[in-house]
Amino acid sequence: MKKKIAAVLLSVLMASSVLAGCLGGQESQTEETETQEQETQEAEEQPSQETEADPVDVDVMALKGPTAMGMVKFMDEVDSGSVTSENYNFSIAASADEVTPKLVQGETDIAAVPANLASVLYNKTQGQVEVLAVNTLGVLYIVENGDTVQSVEDLRGKTIYASGKGSTPEYALEYVLSANGIDPEKDVTIEWKSEHSECVAAITSSENGIAMLPQPFVTTAETQNPSIRTALDLTEEWDKAQKTEENNSALITGVVVARTDFIEENPEAVEDFMTRYQESVDYVNRNTEDAAELVGKYDIVTAEVAKTALPECNIVFMEGEEMKEKLSGYLEVLGGQNPEAIGGEVPGDDFYYSR
Repeated sequence: MKKKIAAVLLSVLMASSVLAGCLGGQESQTEETETQEQETQEAEEQPSQETEADPVDVDVMALKGPTAMGMVKFMDEVDSGSVTSENYNFSIAASADEVTPKLVQGETDIAAVPANLASVLYNKTQGQVEVLAVNTLGVLYIVENGDTVQSVEDLRGKTIYASGKGSTPEYALEYVLSANGIDPEKDVTIEWKSEHSECVAAITSSENGIAMLPQPFVTTAETQNPSIRTALDLTEEWDKAQKTEENNSALITGVVVARTDFIEENPEAVEDFMTRYQESVDYVNRNTEDAAELVGKYDIVTAEVAKTALPECNIVFMEGEEMKEKLSGYLEVLGGQNPEAIGGEVPGDDFYYSR
């Protein structure tokens, strides 16, 4: 009997040992499974941290005038350190001649340039430049140190100081003159200067001097010499000439372009730029006095001049289909007048950036 009881106890002990081993194995397996799941979760989370894009270096150039004026709020936010999404570097050039080689050679990524120059660059680089937005409509005026010019016809036989040869100012002036029966090569003398400030100096020192100037340099000239007045608005004269055309176009002074490879490699950075630039333009147009102070801060023109000039600068942010319609029409007009003005032909659809 004792042997039988001992055998039963031994069986129970063995069963308990086996059960404990099984439970221990299950606990060990559960712990191992939980560890694997935790490691898997960490591994899944790790790539999302690694794929978060680092800030991109974005070099931006603008011309000393309305194109830079529309960027001043953006520039100020970058300088104050409140923009950390990308590493923006802004520079302001006196003429388009400074911008073109840096854009072509990849030394700058985004640039504000004359509208026709954007087309020339597109054709010259076989489509390696895209226009992001129209940023400035007509800002060109004929100003006079006197009171002899009341119409385009009054320019016949006169000398006109101007800057912007080979870009929008030259072709806009030639179009308006030709539309009014004046031969730009025979009926007037156009004396080209390298910078707008030289034109201001020329008419300030010349009695009855005439110049074609954009804002804000018109205001600068009028501030320096009260006898200088605005004689003609070339935007209005352009519109008059367009009334006889089947497809009306707008006089567009400036656009913002970017290198195609930069756009393709950094779509998020381009989107960030577009959003911030649009906000800057909106701010400048809504807050003239505060924006004028920023314009003075960046030595584009004095704050005093900017307060008067900003409402006349036609600073805009036009993108997408509206940009394509207005800009393509403008380039067609220039191309019809002089194909070289746009680099030989009107750009294709890939010229126009779309978000």
